[in-house]
Amino acid sequence: MTGVAPTGDELVVMLAALANPLRLRIVARLAGGRDYVSRLARDIGISRPLLHMHLQRLEAAGLVVGSLELSEDGKAMKYYEVTDFHLRLTASTVAEAVRTLTRSDPEKGPAPKEQP
Repeated sequence: MTGVAPTGDELVVMLAALANPLRLRIVARLAGGRDYVSRLARDIGISRPLLHMHLQRLEAAGLVVGSLELSEDGKAMKYYEVTDFHLRLTASTVAEAVRTLTRSDPEKGPAPKEQP
């Protein structure tokens, strides 16, 4: 998401993902470098299942990316890192994003069609 302004739908998903204090902490922690789930959960002070839920939301928004790797002892480890996103909110970027909205509420489905 570098250099290209997000569409309205993408902006809604990104802002919703970032509108949670734990997810903000996760992004801030990963901004220092990639890490695996167990250590990330320990450092942030939350359970792995709760961390997975938040990571899935951040990954769906395109803010983090995960990759499965094998450790030297053959154990599968999931690593996450922040994507190279740039989000600049101004009145004009919000106005442009609104012009590209296809859904009034991502949780409720498509937006109603405009009347002529």
